[in-house]
Amino acid sequence: MFDRTQDDADRGSSVTTRAIARSDAEYPALLREVPTAPATLYVRGALMESDALAVAIVGSRRATSYGLDVAEMLASDLAARGVTIVSGLARGIDSAAHRGALRVGGRTVAVLGAGVDVVYPPENRRLAAEVAERGALLSQFVPGTPPLPHNFPTRNAVIAGMSLAVVVVEAAERSGSLITARLGAELGREVLAVPGRITALESRGSNRLIQDGAALAMGWEDVVGLLPERWKACLQEAPAPAPRPAQILPDLLETRQVLSLLSDDPVDIDIVIERSGLGAGRVSAALLDLELEGRVRQIEGKRFVRVGRA
Repeated sequence: MFDRTQDDADRGSSVTTRAIARSDAEYPALLREVPTAPATLYVRGALMESDALAVAIVGSRRATSYGLDVAEMLASDLAARGVTIVSGLARGIDSAAHRGALRVGGRTVAVLGAGVDVVYPPENRRLAAEVAERGALLSQFVPGTPPLPHNFPTRNAVIAGMSLAVVVVEAAERSGSLITARLGAELGREVLAVPGRITALESRGSNRLIQDGAALAMGWEDVVGLLPERWKACLQEAPAPAPRPAQILPDLLETRQVLSLLSDDPVDIDIVIERSGLGAGRVSAALLDLELEGRVRQIEGKRFVRVGRA
């Protein structure tokens, strides 16, 4: 049994990485049934029996604010009802899905295309630490393995294999998310896609999935509605939202926070979301206000630069 405690300087804490065999009880039950499942998985965090009630939410790395909002909303709504959210810790939709689950105190599992001690993209270090604390980081690759391109299709097979359903939120016509959806369909998993604008490149792949027969996902109800009855019986009742305290200049404070994270060098919107700790919608709203004020300029690739004085 591989068992290593490593000091993670980025997090200032000790993290245990261990290996689990396909014969171990902790090995994801659904994945174990797949003939091509990895013989060994490396884990940081904890896998639970309840993680068998799992849904994958995947999508574009270059997501729009709409896609980020939808992914976070779906993940939050499902996680609040006891569904474990599975994704790949990539930029864009994957990160939004993990954040959505964490926001409501739910469980989430990140399947990596590198060793579990190699966080990619590097700006997701804090998110990875939160996932390991409240769920698990998972990989079939030995610790230290870099994020090589050919690792990701294999990673996608694990995501599909351990999930009851695969939900695609924004995907271009050539997207790794479509590979995950195809693998899910081949394994008999439910495949759903969120509709997007027909003029958006980021939605062409996901819209095509719907055209080809994938179920249309407009909310968490559409996802759980396709699950077998025995899994529906495992769903929890979502807690009532806590009453919100009176807010004092929340928009102004959040706008200032977002502005403080920008500089003369372009910053990707996903990095702003990650570092601010705010939701994708709130960051997008703050950036729009700053653009209208002429204090921020958006450049290609959903990146932003600060304009003028602080």
